[in-house]
Amino acid sequence: MRVARILPVVLLMLLSSMGARAQFLMDMIDTTSELGKGMISIYQKYDALRFSGYIQPQFQMVQSKGAASYAGGDFGAAVDNRFTLRRGRIRVDYERYNKQDMPVVQFAFQFDGTERGVFIRDFYGRFFETKFNVLSLVGGMFARPFGYEVNLSSADRETPERGRMSQILMKTERDLGAMISFEPRRKDHPLRFLKIDLGAFNGQGLTATTDFDSHKDIIGRIAIKPQKIGASQTLVSGGVSVLYGGMQQFTNYINTMGTVNGKPGYLVDSSVANAGKIAPRHYYGADIQVKIPNGPGKGSTQFRAEYIRGQQTATAQTTETPGAIPLTPQGKYAPLYIRSFDGAYLYFIQNLASEQHQLVVKYDWYDPNKKVSGKDIGVPGSGLTAADIRYNTWGVGYLYYANEHLKFMFYYDWVINEKTALEGYTNDLKDNVLTCRMQYRF
Repeated sequence: MRVARILPVVLLMLLSSMGARAQFLMDMIDTTSELGKGMISIYQKYDALRFSGYIQPQFQMVQSKGAASYAGGDFGAAVDNRFTLRRGRIRVDYERYNKQDMPVVQFAFQFDGTERGVFIRDFYGRFFETKFNVLSLVGGMFARPFGYEVNLSSADRETPERGRMSQILMKTERDLGAMISFEPRRKDHPLRFLKIDLGAFNGQGLTATTDFDSHKDIIGRIAIKPQKIGASQTLVSGGVSVLYGGMQQFTNYINTMGTVNGKPGYLVDSSVANAGKIAPRHYYGADIQVKIPNGPGKGSTQFRAEYIRGQQTATAQTTETPGAIPLTPQGKYAPLYIRSFDGAYLYFIQNLASEQHQLVVKYDWYDPNKKVSGKDIGVPGSGLTAADIRYNTWGVGYLYYANEHLKFMFYYDWVINEKTALEGYTNDLKDNVLTCRMQYRF
């Protein structure tokens, strides 16, 4: 009896993801029977459910054992090659529309399961106003509305990972917060090309289980959706973004760049008044995307670029946004370091006379401290560490789209750090990575 009750639920969840075919099968149900009536009732309730997901098994090789890497995480001390399941995502969406076929409400839940564990990636609800059909309000855990690469799905991206800067400043991309969006949904609206997001977030993202201060990050983005330019059908889109946030200073010791013995170095401000103030986390970015069709069945040529600069507060050994109050090994509040940074990425993506074959070339850089470079890093007394070193990364890859569900990727990252006076970083590290990946998607 219990099986008889569960079977219709499972069947209807499958049917709800099959669109028109589901409706055809529902028409075949005998609604005069108790089972048929029950299935109709359940279908009407759950027909708005949608299931999707993908997995990314991959093999990697790095130049030296134990290399630190942003190509899927650091390698083990005795490891220079590995099999990993980079991502294993399952996503459930629930959407409702009104009689005018306009969205009313959306709920989304996504988790990531790999050999490293199972983690939540998205968990939010979105409400759409239906009088003017231009505004929506979302709350929960979702991607920060900053830049282009941060919000581009890992299933669609042509490179194995986001750039070093994106990973450091926006680790895991998501955060807890609320956001209001202006995005006209009617096809005849004069501003349908425009999308504006404005939200408030905790600031620590998924690196923390709770907020450790009361200060919030305010993030905004104004974007132009793809617009056709000229008779060539070229599509151009872009946007500008700002993140205005920070973190509470629990320590008196704040380090900022200045001059130490005639050389660039950190100056320490140990004023008691520092504790309780807000240390800055301010980012400003602009991005553009261009897509040029190559002809029927031949894919396209694409160019993408994004530049971000600003101020970042972190610690001596990293510029990653802290997920918890920074502490010393002795359990005391760790000194904070405020750095001016910038970085960018540039993509060139070319289909090779077919939509199935694709070449991608990418260059990105991240300079965590624009006020110092080269041999000045590592000078005794300067306070400069490996966290102040600039990295440039060249990447080249080949993608083969076997069908809509299967993609193969072969990608090589050539990572170049600037040469410094710091021990271990006087030359370029041997940390280039080859990634061979399969992606299954449904």
